[in-house]
Amino acid sequence: MSGPRLTHLDAAGEAAMVDVGDKTETVRIAEAEGHVRMAAETLQLILDGNAKKGDVIGVARLAGIMAAKQTASLIPLCHPLMLTKVAVDITPDPDLPGLRVAAMAKLTGRTGVEMEALTAVSVACLTIYDMAKAADREMEIGGIRLLAKSGGRSGDYRRDPSADPA
Repeated sequence: MSGPRLTHLDAAGEAAMVDVGDKTETVRIAEAEGHVRMAAETLQLILDGNAKKGDVIGVARLAGIMAAKQTASLIPLCHPLMLTKVAVDITPDPDLPGLRVAAMAKLTGRTGVEMEALTAVSVACLTIYDMAKAADREMEIGGIRLLAKSGGRSGDYRRDPSADPA
């Protein structure tokens, strides 16, 4: 069988960590996004700083950064990485209504940082839910996806926005 294959399977089909020892070190960057949809009143409560648990956006940003640094502890076959940069941006979107979360992870190394960016977004979204659930249990987390990655043998990738459903 030729074509795409799963890289985390060995010759016997068993789960295995990929050996990246022979790969060249390059600058690798990944960007991901997601969102938390909520009632307009919940969004306003968060923006006004009146959530019972405190600064929802600030805490979620820090949670996302911390999560990116712990990705190898959370996802069994991920390599522990020496990240050089993690950024998490959370912006209100009244049209959603809710909060949009974007993350960027960067390093110079032998393996990519896609999972770190995706983990940052996921945990930031979960933190938003946790901090605002007392006001709105109907919140919905969604749209978590890789937007772009650069560096490494497989080359660059940028999500085609025209492929997104309308």
